[in-house]
Amino acid sequence: MSKSFGWLRQLVCFAAIVLFTLPLLATPALATSLYSMPQTLKSDTWVVDEASQISRINEGKISSALSQLAKETGNEVRFVTIHRLDYGETIQSFADKLAAQWFPDPEVRSTQTVVVLDDVTNNIGISVGDASADTLTADIAQSVIGETMKVPLLKGNQYNLAFNDATERLVAVLSGEADPGPPAAYDDTVDTERTFATAEETEATRGSSTTVVIVLLIAATVIPMATYYWYVSVGG
Repeated sequence: MSKSFGWLRQLVCFAAIVLFTLPLLATPALATSLYSMPQTLKSDTWVVDEASQISRINEGKISSALSQLAKETGNEVRFVTIHRLDYGETIQSFADKLAAQWFPDPEVRSTQTVVVLDDVTNNIGISVGDASADTLTADIAQSVIGETMKVPLLKGNQYNLAFNDATERLVAVLSGEADPGPPAAYDDTVDTERTFATAEETEATRGSSTTVVIVLLIAATVIPMATYYWYVSVGG
């Protein structure tokens, strides 16, 4: 009986260690950092869809338009999607750092625009090079990510529509044409002031998921051990 109880105690201790360390091991793997992104970028890569939110057909259409823009104007645009931003990072700082990582030469970076979307929060950052900013002003850039892209996301996470519309607007502006503005078909009643989950909401969701996992782990670990202990006690 004492040997059985000692074995049970060891299993309980092991289960407790697993439950405490599991969140620590899983959390970093879920977040996206600069180190997990491609360290360099091929000149003909226009879309880096790490979150797998853009269809292949749409990616081809976007890439064709952006390639033509680069040939005609020298201005280049890259679209990036990620799944969960690394802790301590903002989507804007991530976009700026990614642009600097991919285009370390200031002269080259001056004609680059990098748009990054985190599909967990639908937050979007945009980094615009100095030369491109002559036509793609700060106001227009913010309107592109805050209206052109975010409204389709609010209306049902329509990622392909968001990137298609952003491509058309960016190509027009960076080609020296008049800014067409957000698509007129958008419903003005859609609230664009709040387009992503707050930190509290994200943390609450994460906490709920963690609780469910822990409960399931406890049930899967304790129930068999309790059953075995009962069996040994009755048998003894």
